[in-house]
Amino acid sequence: MRPRALSFNNDSTMPPTHRIVPCLWFADQAEEAAKFYTAIFKNSRINTITRYSAVGFETHHRPAGSVMTVNFELDGEPFTGLNGGPVFEFNEAVSLQVYCDTQEEIDYYWEKLSAGGDPKAQVCGWLKDRFGLSWQIVPSMLDDWFKDEKSPGAQRAMAAMLQMKKLDIAALKRAHDAT
Repeated sequence: MRPRALSFNNDSTMPPTHRIVPCLWFADQAEEAAKFYTAIFKNSRINTITRYSAVGFETHHRPAGSVMTVNFELDGEPFTGLNGGPVFEFNEAVSLQVYCDTQEEIDYYWEKLSAGGDPKAQVCGWLKDRFGLSWQIVPSMLDDWFKDEKSPGAQRAMAAMLQMKKLDIAALKRAHDAT
């Protein structure tokens, strides 16, 4: 069972009700990324957009009125997108996991999130989207199949997974359950 997600308050003067919120650094595509992501996930929305002012230009070097942050929710989970300039790039050290109960869900998220991304980054359920952010699109039962790493089923499922780009639930289950 997944924990119940708290959401941002509708009153933009109130702080978010989550204590920890991932902040994703973009050069200048935070709003575009938030629109892309919220169009993919159900129960998603853009909550607030803040803009840079002329104050601090010597530090942030962003034009007054340009988007600074975008607070958004994906499936009820809060995120912040920050336009901080081309200082940092995403890498595989951090990825977002999407647990899927069916192959149809895996296929859907894989197709949507990988569109325009780097095909060379697709391995073992991992992909990079068009913004360079890494995602893991995985079956929700994967942890159960791998919980005993010494079991023959876990070893067969791991061997099968290592041959895949997009994960195939039926093939992984067959490998795990084979006798």
